This record gives sequence, structure tokens and C-alpha cells, in this order.
Amino acid sequence: MSQYKTRVIGAPHSLEHRVFIEDAAGKVVSPFHDIPLFANAEKTVLNMIVEIPRWTNAKLEISKEEPFNPIKQDVKKGKLRFVRNCFPHHGYIWNYGAFPQTWEDPTSVHPDTKAKGDNDPLDVCEIGEAVGKVGQIKQVKVLGTMALLDEGETDWKVIVIDITDPLASKLNDIEDVEKHLPGILRATNEWFRIYKIPDGKPENNFAFSGEAKNKAYATEIIHETNEAWKRLISSQIPASTEYYNIAVVNTEVTDSPYKVDISAASYTSLPADSRKPANPIDASVDKWFYLSGKPSNL
Repeated sequence: MSQYKTRVIGAPHSLEHRVFIEDAAGKVVSPFHDIPLFANAEKTVLNMIVEIPRWTNAKLEISKEEPFNPIKQDVKKGKLRFVRNCFPHHGYIWNYGAFPQTWEDPTSVHPDTKAKGDNDPLDVCEIGEAVGKVGQIKQVKVLGTMALLDEGETDWKVIVIDITDPLASKLNDIEDVEKHLPGILRATNEWFRIYKIPDGKPENNFAFSGEAKNKAYATEIIHETNEAWKRLISSQIPASTEYYNIAVVNTEVTDSPYKVDISAASYTSLPADSRKPANPIDASVDKWFYLSGKPSNL
């Protein structure tokens, strides 16, 4: 959306790198809490935050723990995380990101997947032709969802398309995806199944035998996770427990006890833009891994 822009701190591919989201007035807002989930009154168009542009490998994500939830690169054992290239895929094969104002409650077991939520905003795979940018806010429409079971947790992957994409008018539900973009659902299934194998982890599993559920089902999941977020941001659920530790400070949620104004210390201490050229990526990130196996029920 044109009213949002990015405030970039440090160099991409560094531990210090952060991407904050600003509104048109230059005020930092939380992409987790302040950006509205729905972009129109009918709730048919949704806002999506792009965390990872297609074809890139850096595992960027909204920071749940830091005030105003900037986007940063994930770190494991002190090292920046990059996904491996599992043939024939290179990096992420969609614009990958999250829906604002959604939350997968880690204390709630979903009746269909029989697994609890993963404590994150709802993940989104945008399949349009344009490559996004980190921190971009796209307007998208929902097509369906897959239910990844990641280390015993439900990790929904909602399939969407940018409403400005040339194919957007032809894609209205999950069955349209295979018709107009043949192979993308199979590739999505395979990508999520195998992407952790090069790092020594087992193949991931899906609920529903890997089947992609339709738009109506995906819309239910979105509303469920939006309601869970509402309970979190209104303090009906504690933001800090043994299960999760989430920074809930925000500037836009009217009925939230965590709302602050721009004179608050948590706001005035935010760093100014200090963007730098990206650091080089180690050549090992470009390695291709050849893995075998058939997609789950596709």
C-alpha cells in the first residue's frame, strides 16, 4: 500500500539488520498489530506483509519479540539462516510473508489438524508474477491453504494472489490455480516437505494428506487466527507466558491496553534509518541439493 514505506537499519544479511514499517507520516507501525488485516469493507481483499521476496534464500521474518515487530533475519546458533536450494527450486518459490492481525495460538489445538498453533502470524504464499520487496504491503485475495505440520505444530500456508496480477481475475479458488498455473501446488507441497532435509532434519508432513483446502476453508482459518490475535492484543491472553513471548506494543489498536503514542519511551528510542548495502552471502548458499521423493497425495 502506498501509505506504507520501510525504515531500514543496517545491512541486509547482518545480525543488526531490521526493516521497520512506517506510515505515510513517517510514524513506525507494527506489521503484526497496526496494519489492518482487511483492505476493504467487504473483507475480500487482505493486506499481506512481504517478508521474503521470491527467489531469495535469507529467512526473514517479523520479529515477535521486539517492540514494533520489525522484520529481521532469523538466527540459529548465532548464525544467520538461509534456506537451501532443493532441486529444482531456488530459494523461496513465492513471495512469502504473513497476514497482519493474525496469530496461531500455541495453546489451542485445531480440531482438524489435531495440533496446536505455532505462535506466529499466519503465513502467506503469494503466487503472482511480480517479485516483491522486503516490507512491501501487498493487497491480495485468498485462494486456499495447506496445513503443514512442523515439529508437531499446525503451520498454515495460505495461498493468495496479488489483486493487481494479470491472472488475478481468473484465480478465484484453489481449483483455478492448477488450471492457470499448473504445477505450483505440487511444487509448494514438495518445497515445504523437503526444505529442511539439507540441514539434517526429517521430511515435513501435512494434514489432509497434503491436499490444498479451498478458499472457504482458508477464509475460516484467517478469521479464526484474527480472533485469536484479538484476544492476545486485548490482553485476554497474556502476551508473555511459558508458551510465547510477544511484543504487543502498538499505536493503532484502539481498545488495546498496549497502545502507545509517539511520545512513549518505547517509540522515541527507535533507531533512525541507517540502511547500508547488503553484505555478501557465503557461496555455500548457492549450492543445489538433489533430493528424491514423491509429493504427498498430489
